[in-house]
Amino acid sequence: MIELGLKFTLAYLVGGVMGALVIGQLRGGIDIRTMGSGNAGGTNALRTQGKAFAAGVMLVDIGKGILAAWLIPRLDFPPLAIDAGVDRELVLHAVAFGAILGHVFPIWFGFLGGKGGATAAGLVVYLAPGLGLAVIGLWLAIVFLTGFVGLATISATLAAAVWLGVFALPERATLFGFACLVAALTLYTHRGNIARMAQGKESRFSRFFGLGPR
Repeated sequence: MIELGLKFTLAYLVGGVMGALVIGQLRGGIDIRTMGSGNAGGTNALRTQGKAFAAGVMLVDIGKGILAAWLIPRLDFPPLAIDAGVDRELVLHAVAFGAILGHVFPIWFGFLGGKGGATAAGLVVYLAPGLGLAVIGLWLAIVFLTGFVGLATISATLAAAVWLGVFALPERATLFGFACLVAALTLYTHRGNIARMAQGKESRFSRFFGLGPR
């Protein structure tokens, strides 16, 4: 279990490399946590800094999760040597969740990160490509129809967990567990969005593209 703990921790540290803050430093010390919604994610990056900045943020945030899931479980040298007694699927999905957790609570940036949507989406596509593409399609449809990014992200992660619970058990139990943890974390990180939607105060992201409801 030492391997599992160390690789989870390493993935958490990789996940803590925040795209918004890395790109912000390259752009002269911009910290989008002091702007807009105060969130260090792609949505706030687009709202406050524009498409090019947001594209760089998304590239880093998606790429770091996929890189962690691809590379870290394969590492096989002390103290990260592969333990034959540990299920490889468990290691893979623990590493994937560690990367998302690092994005949300990055130790490098005072534990003030993003909401994990982009990193989670990239990882779902990597871990289960068919499901991942379907989830992204659902996310896009909800954003277009309602304009609410938070609602789309919450709905997509819950749908992924439900689908896996119905169709993938017991064969892919650790992937189902990963999806449930992601859905729970998404509900937590979007609690402010949920409250604003309930109060009718949530802004509609589609306004930035001239699409969907206004």
